[in-house]
Amino acid sequence: MSYTSRMNRRRFLQKSAALAGAAAATPALGLPNVWSAGAPNAKLGIAVIGCGGQGSGNPGLAAGERLVALVDVDEKKIAESMKKLGDKVPEPKVYHDYRKMFDECHKELDLVLIATPDHHHAPAAIRAIQLDKSVFCEKPLTWCLYEARKLTEAARKHKVHTQMGNQGHSGEGYRRLCEYIWAGAIGNVTETHSLMSRSFGGSGDRPKGKPVPAGLHWDEWLGPAGMRDYHDGLHAFGWRSWCEFGTGTLGDMGCHNLDGVFWALKLGEAKKFAIECLEQKNGSKEMFPQHNIIRWEFGARGDMPAVKINSHDDKWPESVLELQQKYGEKFNGGTIYIGDKGVMYTGTYGENPRILDKEKHAAFGKPPEKIARSKHGNKGDLIAACKGGEEPSASFNYGGPFTEFVLTGVLASRAGAGKKLEWDVEKLTCTNNADVNQWVKRDYRKGWEV
Repeated sequence: MSYTSRMNRRRFLQKSAALAGAAAATPALGLPNVWSAGAPNAKLGIAVIGCGGQGSGNPGLAAGERLVALVDVDEKKIAESMKKLGDKVPEPKVYHDYRKMFDECHKELDLVLIATPDHHHAPAAIRAIQLDKSVFCEKPLTWCLYEARKLTEAARKHKVHTQMGNQGHSGEGYRRLCEYIWAGAIGNVTETHSLMSRSFGGSGDRPKGKPVPAGLHWDEWLGPAGMRDYHDGLHAFGWRSWCEFGTGTLGDMGCHNLDGVFWALKLGEAKKFAIECLEQKNGSKEMFPQHNIIRWEFGARGDMPAVKINSHDDKWPESVLELQQKYGEKFNGGTIYIGDKGVMYTGTYGENPRILDKEKHAAFGKPPEKIARSKHGNKGDLIAACKGGEEPSASFNYGGPFTEFVLTGVLASRAGAGKKLEWDVEKLTCTNNADVNQWVKRDYRKGWEV
């Protein structure tokens, strides 16, 4: 018997009746997403899609508002969330398919929190946006480039509040980095190197199918992807290594490490650029290559000079190791910015931005503040926006184009080493290698389209 079947039906009916009665008694208030917007003390109706892993804290966050529904394909994760919630909130509705949840609960919702495997991000988010609900979605924002463009356009059209889960973007570090760079702290930045500190992927064919574990709703887990038997290496975390479900090392960590590069160097202003995978190992039709070195080449953008952006999965190049020795530092992930007047470094999430060496950093001083600071943190800013506050800084207006940039690196990895790709941003197309455009958009299983 599923967890849904074991729910207290009487409590469910009582709660539904109470909500229906309240709505009937106050028709002038409209739906929750109408009356809560701009009302700072209103409780937002929230659905949580994905209760385990990165999403394990979302039920508690939603309970601080008005938790309407929990959605997860794994009954064990639902049970764990319910246990943690205890008596904090009335028993929420439980689903294993967010499509059904939207059908039944949309009138109660203001906001949806999404923390699923990558291939479910866009299918869940687009359905929320089309119902005029605000959305938080973990990084990478989408599985493919088409989805990133689609979510950006949909969020603008429906004028909903959105936020991407690249937490460092809401911190002090990347704001300070931008201000240093824009103030000329290291002159013209012509080269960067970022270390992902991970290496998802592998080699070989699809493993032999196995029985689906008890409590796992496999059809819903697959969602928009093609049908296949359950097999090892997917649920609950290994999916990042598999091309059908994840986005590899770069899709996972690039949305943190490359955030400052995209923001500070104004890469979003470029209309065209080139990407190439310089080195990689392993990889197959099923799994991502590993140990990738990806290079983007951008031309000048306004007052910004041409720049080469380098991403390394799991080890620094020799040139950066020499910089570590020169400045007496050890960089555990993060990004090195090389300018014609100096060098800067930030950690993986933008923390501790600084000019190398210490004397130069102290001599330059604190640059003028040009970017407003986050008041409530990554998710808190979104909740505040839903209640009439300022738009979050990592909204899909930023997160969509940034995700497109990161995913062009994933595209280059899948194309293979030594194949330089020419990318047209506006057309969302590789102009010199038509074969790679097959990965710009997936073929969706019927009923899961974006």
